[in-house]
Amino acid sequence: MAITSANQLELLQTAEAVAREKMIDPGLVIEAMEESLARAAKSRYGAEMDIRVSIDRKTGRATFTRVRTVVADDELENYQAEMTVDQARQYMADPEVGQTYVEEVPPVEMGRIAAQSAKQVILQKVREAERDRQYEEFKDRAGTIINGLVKREEYGNVIVDVGAGEAILRRNEKIGRESYRPNDRVRCYIKDVRREPRGPQIFLSRTAPEFMAELFKMEVPEIYDGIIEIKAVARDPGSRAKIAVISYDGSIDPVGACVGMRGSRVQAVVNELQGEKIDIIPWNEDQPTFLVNALQPAEVSKVVLDEEAGKIEVVVPEEQLSLAIGRRGQNVRLASQLTNLDIDIMTEEEESARRQKEFEARTKLFMETLDLDEFFAQLLVSEGFTNLEEVAYVELDELLVIDGVDEGTAEELQARARDFLEAQAKAALDAARALGAEDSLIQFEGLTPQMVEALAKDDVKSLEDFATCADWELAGGWTTDGGERVKDDGILEPFGVSLEEAQDLVMTARIMLGWVDPEELEAEAAEGEESGEEEGEA
Repeated sequence: MAITSANQLELLQTAEAVAREKMIDPGLVIEAMEESLARAAKSRYGAEMDIRVSIDRKTGRATFTRVRTVVADDELENYQAEMTVDQARQYMADPEVGQTYVEEVPPVEMGRIAAQSAKQVILQKVREAERDRQYEEFKDRAGTIINGLVKREEYGNVIVDVGAGEAILRRNEKIGRESYRPNDRVRCYIKDVRREPRGPQIFLSRTAPEFMAELFKMEVPEIYDGIIEIKAVARDPGSRAKIAVISYDGSIDPVGACVGMRGSRVQAVVNELQGEKIDIIPWNEDQPTFLVNALQPAEVSKVVLDEEAGKIEVVVPEEQLSLAIGRRGQNVRLASQLTNLDIDIMTEEEESARRQKEFEARTKLFMETLDLDEFFAQLLVSEGFTNLEEVAYVELDELLVIDGVDEGTAEELQARARDFLEAQAKAALDAARALGAEDSLIQFEGLTPQMVEALAKDDVKSLEDFATCADWELAGGWTTDGGERVKDDGILEPFGVSLEEAQDLVMTARIMLGWVDPEELEAEAAEGEESGEEEGEA
């Protein structure tokens, strides 16, 4: 095929037709044609030549040019595409390194192989342009709901036609045992859009908690308008879900608005989710109150929150236990996901037995360490004393409120407690020294002798050793392993050292050793406060 006047206009018509069909810029198609023609010309004139083709956007005329670049004498490598300054003087006046000389060359006859190669180049470029267009169209739609038509199913994964491309609904993102046939309509949540070598990959989901939140936003105008906010969602896809909502308008009930007249709004969501039962729960800033709501329909007698461990104990009547736990633990599991807390459920009888055990253990402690009879030790426990430190260092008046305790008895109790604690401290200090604890650690403010002994047992024997510890190594913490929260025991956790206290102790040690400049820390803290204020203003 020769690029003659007979088919110049045909180039533009072909480019426009392809662009309309693929919904891409006609200029991209013409650029692909230019590249394909340049390749064909190189096969005719020589691969080392820099042949370029330009197609006029109005007339369709293709111009073939050869480009040569002026280079220094010692940099000349490609004689076909480069020339020295001396050589360039034949074509240019006062040539300089870096200049280019362009000359027009005759158009080429495209043989069958060249034409096939040109076609492949054009198709490749068109595909790349189409992929870029798809990615640009969908990258900002992640986090929204889309309707599509099922095209086919491959190994349990559903390929969905979403209009301008294909998306994939993976097997584990389908609700229960959903099955689809070609041309079925399906509504999904766009979970992720990624650019990959084979084209943009659009990943859909029907099991994501966000899918339910978006469905409620579509059905409940108050959520769309921002009057009601969805604070948390927990789902067991296809079976049951819990959604926590709050209203910023005191006259609007968030639960009632989400349920709708005769349950019309929530029923529309339930139908879309294959009959998934939905508990709509009022959100509350107070975590125990929120948890009581989250465990509905079970009734809760008492809640004990351990904020440090992110754990909560819930006491329920015996007849409510199975309801609170739910079928296969479903109710408590969803409540745990909703509140982001570990929930330990026990009956009133179990809680009473545990409290009795703690009472007996504390009574025994006071009997053995303070040389008291059982009755007197029980009086101390009943008044809320839990350890020797409280007895030894509490204000004297707090001991005098106990029946039968006068000033002399109170002073004697405190003296016994202090003597025992001092003896304990001395024994711990001796044990720590025997283990090799250095004075730098023993004299470090904030550590008791018992703490130093525990550190020495864990091979932390100097201030340098202590300064290299992570805060969670000292205070303990929680990590997630395989979707389950796992407890990490800290060296100083038995002594009630919190994560913040551990951070302060380690940082103080590092400052004392000169590892950290306190002025730099203050500057960083000030910068953090300023950026926080700026974000708040924005």
